[in-house]
Amino acid sequence: MWHPRLAVLILCVAACGGGAPPPPPGPLVAPALLPPPRPLEGPLDLRIAYPPASRVDPPIAGTIVYRADSTYLMPRTDSVFVFGSIGRGDAMVFVNGYPVEVYPTGGWIAWLPLTVGTTDSVVRFDFFARADDRSVRAELVARLAPTFDPGWRATWIDTTSFRPTGQLWLRPDEGVPLAVRASPGAQLRIVLPDGHSVPLLADSTPAPLAWGERAFRTDLPPARPPRADRYAAWWTGRLGAEPGTMFGSGAAMADSGSAWAIVEAIRDIDTVRARWPLQIGIVDPQRPVVVRVDDDPQGLGGTDSSLAGRPNPYGTYHWFFPTGTVAVASGRWNDQVRLQLSRTSVAWVDARDVHPLPAGTPPPGGAARSMRLMPGPRVSVLRIPLPARIPYRIAETERQIVLTLYGTTTDMDWVQYGGTDSFVELVEFHQPTEDEATITVTLAERVWGYRTRWAGEDLLLEIRRPPPIDPAHPLRDVTIVLDPGHPPGGATGPTGLREPDAMLEVARKAKHLLDSLGARVVLTRADDVSVSLVERLQIAERVDGEVLVSVHANALPDGMNPFVNNGTSVYFFHPRSAPLARAINRALVRQFGFRDLGVGRGDLALARPTWMPAVLTEGLFMMLPDQEAVLASEAGQWRYAAGLVEGIRAFLATRAQGSLDARER
Repeated sequence: MWHPRLAVLILCVAACGGGAPPPPPGPLVAPALLPPPRPLEGPLDLRIAYPPASRVDPPIAGTIVYRADSTYLMPRTDSVFVFGSIGRGDAMVFVNGYPVEVYPTGGWIAWLPLTVGTTDSVVRFDFFARADDRSVRAELVARLAPTFDPGWRATWIDTTSFRPTGQLWLRPDEGVPLAVRASPGAQLRIVLPDGHSVPLLADSTPAPLAWGERAFRTDLPPARPPRADRYAAWWTGRLGAEPGTMFGSGAAMADSGSAWAIVEAIRDIDTVRARWPLQIGIVDPQRPVVVRVDDDPQGLGGTDSSLAGRPNPYGTYHWFFPTGTVAVASGRWNDQVRLQLSRTSVAWVDARDVHPLPAGTPPPGGAARSMRLMPGPRVSVLRIPLPARIPYRIAETERQIVLTLYGTTTDMDWVQYGGTDSFVELVEFHQPTEDEATITVTLAERVWGYRTRWAGEDLLLEIRRPPPIDPAHPLRDVTIVLDPGHPPGGATGPTGLREPDAMLEVARKAKHLLDSLGARVVLTRADDVSVSLVERLQIAERVDGEVLVSVHANALPDGMNPFVNNGTSVYFFHPRSAPLARAINRALVRQFGFRDLGVGRGDLALARPTWMPAVLTEGLFMMLPDQEAVLASEAGQWRYAAGLVEGIRAFLATRAQGSLDARER
């Protein structure tokens, strides 16, 4: 709900020279859309903002030429977007003969069909712009992502499509799926050095959606046709040249010889062959390799001292192992190492942060026999003596924190609560499997935040008490960390507006409003100096932030229709942050009036901290000219800032009421 005092503050800011937003609406009244700006006047000046490109001087035969940056490869999708500006708001722009709408700011975005052959290595876009009696022509040249070209052959093997490739180490009984593209209707087999062969069978399942399609598409995808050129098999055991040990040096991929697996595609009397660039080694389960987790072995302090674990190679984050964690490495998939947490649980981590201990080091394990709760004014600390720095995982529900200990048993003769502290209602332990134990902490109020650290072999779980919130003035004395997204990186709009610049202005305006309402506000950056993600998180913890909001503008990946997939969204990672995300998203949608893309769970660094509720906002899509114009304007920046403040305030007011209800129970 819009807060009347917030409306007065925005009007005061405007009167004092801080910008002139439109008058804020009354309670429960959605604000009117910001009117389009007055059409920009000026000379025709065709510029390409995306794909990133450089202008070639002088023009060639009167045509301005842009060449896409050498690091950029345009995807071979059915349609692509290109955007930029023309220098004035009344111009007409055509791309490849298609008319493109020009916004009053001079910005434009084109969604164009892409028709290219498999042998094409570049694509060209022709631009023509006209205003009054003046016109300009331009050309954009971009390299295309490479693709396999079978040429004239009727029988072929796509050597870029082998999956997997590289070096793998697996258990003796562990299988792995193999897949490759080849000419439809062929007979495929893997030929081994000893002469035996394994058939590859046709796999007609439709191709999976691209990441961008899965993440951003708001409508149902069309039915995808079955594939006719995909073949698959299931393999168990060694394959290819011997790769050596998991943490040693093995045979190089470029080595020649007869140890490699060969794929044959046979069609009629035609046969083609290709070497599968894959080495599979076998891990000896009788000789466990014990490793130590450390993402900062040189002690430089530039990391978060935590290693993310995934349920599968390159998957989403699921565990966070602090430096010093000891576990058994039971497999490897190129630069991903598998940690065997227990008999039934594994986690995949980055190999560069895993360091093998001397051969013969016994696997960690043992029993946890006691726990002690140590209540304090700001945190309650649960101390758990453990036999080693074993892997663990923390999950949360609305009022519970669940700690899973791997490779250990619990024999809890003592659970000391340390006095009559009503904040922690109950501490329970269970042993669901022989080598996994769970400790569940039930709180009197909803979870606000927590963190863990090692003290010798003792694991300390610090549970944060909710801050005192005044129901009448929810923002008063609350420490709020605002993170203006980027640099480094960040999106750029059609007219050249940079995300880091616009978001810093939004954060400054939000800080002004929050300060006026009694909050303590910290910005993770105050200028254009690059600040790493780790540094931003360290700032939030160092100032003991009670709410963290990272402020961004959105952009789409290549190949997504920008006219269908755009709007306002907010992301969270932990369940306790979902109410904050919903409150801010509702407020931003009401402020901007654009499409509501809703809230989402996003595996984003600034949404992952556990010490406070944290979200990442994607107010609008900077790549769209009308939304870029809102983010570039003083009025639009005030709207963004007001939405942030309104959402944070609504979240805190709800939590204040929840605290009152908990005390009355």
